[in-house]
Amino acid sequence: MTSKAWKRRRWNKSVATNLRQALEWCKDYAKDIHNLSVERIAEGMGLADHWALYKWIQSGRMPAVMIPAYERVCGCDFVSRWLAASSGYLVVKIPSGKAASATDVLTLQGEISSAISTLVDFYNGKSDVAETLAQLRQAMEGLAHHHRNVEEFHAPELPLDLGDEE
Repeated sequence: MTSKAWKRRRWNKSVATNLRQALEWCKDYAKDIHNLSVERIAEGMGLADHWALYKWIQSGRMPAVMIPAYERVCGCDFVSRWLAASSGYLVVKIPSGKAASATDVLTLQGEISSAISTLVDFYNGKSDVAETLAQLRQAMEGLAHHHRNVEEFHAPELPLDLGDEE
């Protein structure tokens, strides 16, 4: 047993800084949240050999056509988010146009407050570039999500499970 205390990672706050880290975090997320081994991830992706997946994660070079399958099996989108962010794009989950709860708005306020605090720390030399950028990106994505949600509020998407109406 190691002396290092077990600490649960806060996945929703995590922002990968490179492709290899994004691939590793997807694997770690699948293990932590869904209890999936690399062998089971590879099986879910339809790979005949799990060693290929180990190689892709280690080298940070996964074929692009395999990324959606990898993220689907792992249950997270760190690779897609990193690819978009590395090209200068913000990633915003598509909102449904439903009214936000008070908790949603308070979460947004916390993200913005945290981003501003980190920005002040950065300019005072107390925060690094990667942490500051991650906080700012998260706050901007939260604002963009609510912006889109307000736009869709009066024209929400129709549910796909219309059922049998007689």
